[in-house]
Amino acid sequence: MEIVERLTQFGLTRHEAVIYLTLLAEGDLNGYEVAKTTGISRSNAYTSLASLVEKGGAYVIEEATIRYTPVAISEFCDNKIRKLQAARQELIDTIPRKRDAVEGYITIKGEGNILNKLRNMILEARERVYISVPGQILETVTPDIKAAIDRGIKMVIITNGSWELAGTIIHRSDQPLQQIRLIADSTNVLTGDINNGEYSTCLYSRKQNLVDLFKDAMKNEIKLIEMTKGNQ
Repeated sequence: MEIVERLTQFGLTRHEAVIYLTLLAEGDLNGYEVAKTTGISRSNAYTSLASLVEKGGAYVIEEATIRYTPVAISEFCDNKIRKLQAARQELIDTIPRKRDAVEGYITIKGEGNILNKLRNMILEARERVYISVPGQILETVTPDIKAAIDRGIKMVIITNGSWELAGTIIHRSDQPLQQIRLIADSTNVLTGDINNGEYSTCLYSRKQNLVDLFKDAMKNEIKLIEMTKGNQ
């Protein structure tokens, strides 16, 4: 993902992101200099500079000619995150409470959405997590697994490769793993394919019969791994 696109995730338009990067690279500039350096029209440059200041990405230097200086990237990002966290808490406190979770089957599409669900299930677990997942996916969610372990969550993992983390119970499969399976607290399950980018698809459910089915399948997989290791 290019840096301009990353900045748009923090609320900047593409013009604002380009101007912000220009200020970081060039230092303090006036509106004319910004337009000349970026190739953005002067009217759009001045409009974007004003908006960038409003969004916390730049400060105004009051001189004979108004100049703009960039806010440090770490400060800009931290300010945005704090603002979002405050908005998050306000929404949690004021939004109508949802009804009880639907006991159905929910399809989750897209690698990003699936990884988010995977992380949230780990972070929201209260007692235990059983997960069967390829090693490269574990690398992605290692901070979430560590946070769960620090809260006292039992973490049982089936994986391939050499991934290690203190506090986990790891069963290493000699076979390549193509899918993810996760069971949290014996109440909800996530299963499916996460190796096809936007075409990745997983099924999430709280249906007890499906949870029990996957619990038995994972227990059998662990027994098979242990038997295979014992015979080597």
